[in-house]
Amino acid sequence: MHSGKLFNRTRRVALKSIGLLVGLVAARQVHASHTESHLDDTSAHRIVYQCNKADREYLEHILFSVGELIRKYGDDVEIVVGVFGQGLHLLGKHPQRAIPFELQQRAGSLASYGVAFHACGNTMASLQWTEKDLLPFAQVVPIGVDDIMLLQEQGFAYLSW
Repeated sequence: MHSGKLFNRTRRVALKSIGLLVGLVAARQVHASHTESHLDDTSAHRIVYQCNKADREYLEHILFSVGELIRKYGDDVEIVVGVFGQGLHLLGKHPQRAIPFELQQRAGSLASYGVAFHACGNTMASLQWTEKDLLPFAQVVPIGVDDIMLLQEQGFAYLSW
């Protein structure tokens, strides 16, 4: 191999490695600012999303929007995603609808930033699901719509896609 080509190849590998390292350090710094207990405090901003469809594009929009609020407000926003109807499959270990695994991973990642995913107990009963059928970050509420109503009464803004 010509020494110039070898030098360029080595330089590209080195630059990619440096870029990866910088990205990992930046990601670690962003993650480090998160506190697990921020939902115990009263946040300045509070919102509950309705999630009741298993459509990929619909779920992508909701999860993207949730992520944008986390990026903008950090620990100063409390977010709940009220999941019921067909949307519940997002939280299922073995969804009966076509839910892409990467969307479940994204929901899990958002949960690690304090986003609460409330699973409707009524929908679970209709699917003959128990808590064991849900991803670990899901929180069961007896009636999903009632949960959304109660959150609104506590001052949460409501968003339905």
